[in-house]
Amino acid sequence: MSESKFYHFTSTGLFYGVKTVEDAVAALNEGGYIWLNYYNPPMEELHSLVDKMGVHPLSIEDCLDSSQVPKIEHFPNNTFIIFNAFSYENKLLFIDEIDLFVGKNFLITVSGINSEGRRPLNDIVKIIENDPGMAKTGPAFMMHVVLDYIVDDKLQAFESLEDELEEAEDEVLNDPAGFKPSELMRLKKYLVTLRKSLFHEREILVKISRMDCPFIPEKAIFHYRDIYDHLAKFFELTETNREIVTSLMELYTSLLNNQMTKISNETNASVRRLTLIATIFMPLTLVASIGGMSEWTMMTGPEKWKIAYPLFILGLIIIAVINYLLIRRMEKGNRK
Repeated sequence: MSESKFYHFTSTGLFYGVKTVEDAVAALNEGGYIWLNYYNPPMEELHSLVDKMGVHPLSIEDCLDSSQVPKIEHFPNNTFIIFNAFSYENKLLFIDEIDLFVGKNFLITVSGINSEGRRPLNDIVKIIENDPGMAKTGPAFMMHVVLDYIVDDKLQAFESLEDELEEAEDEVLNDPAGFKPSELMRLKKYLVTLRKSLFHEREILVKISRMDCPFIPEKAIFHYRDIYDHLAKFFELTETNREIVTSLMELYTSLLNNQMTKISNETNASVRRLTLIATIFMPLTLVASIGGMSEWTMMTGPEKWKIAYPLFILGLIIIAVINYLLIRRMEKGNRK
């Protein structure tokens, strides 16, 4: 649903709303500038700006294309800028496109297209109403207020991602076997997306700061440099968090390998014990099978079985001890 609102800033600093674009354009006769704030506008309403405000048709097409990356383009009577607003909710990253047209006596902002109900510029009007000081200076200063609001609002997404990184680190250290590496891959994907957006937005501010935009006066450049500093900070933060994700993935792999090695060593120890038992009892089984209890009674006679059986058992014990000592000696020799 379209909820577009239009405003006129008079040359004396008065700020008031108007009903239609036509009324806003007519108000320019009184001086000052106008702000056309579109939220989820229909296609026809945006295309009407080509005739009413002299906006280039290609810029309108970019407004309707949500796959555009942040950029800045200059036209004869306006500069077109694409910026991104970040929001992070329920472990999902949302990126909403904000389109801005700044001219000599107007500012146009377009948001809410394909935003699924999110309102990236929802509080900007309240901010301007509470402090219209900079906004009433001109459209370039008004655009600074909008961009500064968008950039400051990005902090929420970074704080949420950092909290999840801390939780992932605790899970990796406490329970590497139960940790899901897909969580790290999800965070890494989000960070790559943020880096791509911030990289292009930083380039936009570089071009503005070197006064490439004819509609932004020199006295406003200092304010835009402050936005550049914030973007540079967020960009470095993205790089740092990407390195943390990579380190956590390596740590997870290392801890998992250690656990697998521990399990393997325990299995080897069990097999070694079973092998030792089997090796000791193999000759005993052989002797018992060949001699047999009945053979001993036949060799000594049935009347001497009380002597024959204990001697036979004693012989088995002696063979077992000798076998065990030989195996231990062989193991020590292999270790050396």
